[in-house]
Amino acid sequence: MDTNYLENNYLTLVGKVTGEKEFSHEIYGERFYVFKLAILRLSGNEDIIPITISERLIQEDTLKEGKKLLVKGQFRSYNSYENERNRLILTVFAKDVMEVEENEEEENEIVRKDSITNEVVLMGYICKKPIYRQTPFGREISDILLAVNRAYNKSDYIPCIAWGRNARFCQNLEVGSQVKIVGRVQSRTYEKKYEDGTSQTRVAYEVSIGSLEVIDEKDAEKEEEVEKQEAV
Repeated sequence: MDTNYLENNYLTLVGKVTGEKEFSHEIYGERFYVFKLAILRLSGNEDIIPITISERLIQEDTLKEGKKLLVKGQFRSYNSYENERNRLILTVFAKDVMEVEENEEEENEIVRKDSITNEVVLMGYICKKPIYRQTPFGREISDILLAVNRAYNKSDYIPCIAWGRNARFCQNLEVGSQVKIVGRVQSRTYEKKYEDGTSQTRVAYEVSIGSLEVIDEKDAEKEEEVEKQEAV
């Protein structure tokens, strides 16, 4: 089955630029930068999400501190080798960026639609047995690692976290199951402890699952075949 690499991994974020952009890498003469986007939660807290952006999408003052932006793109991962260990690095890869004027937000149809300020949709495969646990306060949680196909035989490995009923459901998912997840990208700080007794504060990025459904590949293939026939 052919994969539409936009339909199986896309997100919409609305937030404010925080900090300065930093040079990330260069590919075939095209330079890429990373900046942080602060996205407000309903609780009043903020998720600080790294955004990777091409120089082609950056105009004058695009990434000015405090500027409100609408970012559309994909949630991606890559491996970084440091301290003799591989570390999974997560970032939002921006495909489209536009400025949102504070006084025009309610009039902006793109922002007003469903009041979306942080939504990610992923379609991929469970590549590690979900880990189910309960907090000391009895809250149910399942940790999931989702493999999402990308072009050129690559995959993004996205950590996801489910809560409550979704957590109980996820604990029974088998490796290789194809699922569709809708949620939000969140940041979380934690203490990394080392064998020598030292520790380091780190930031983890993951998808907090709002809804999850298992996809039957046969049904998906039939649906795609019908769409192809209708397009003829």
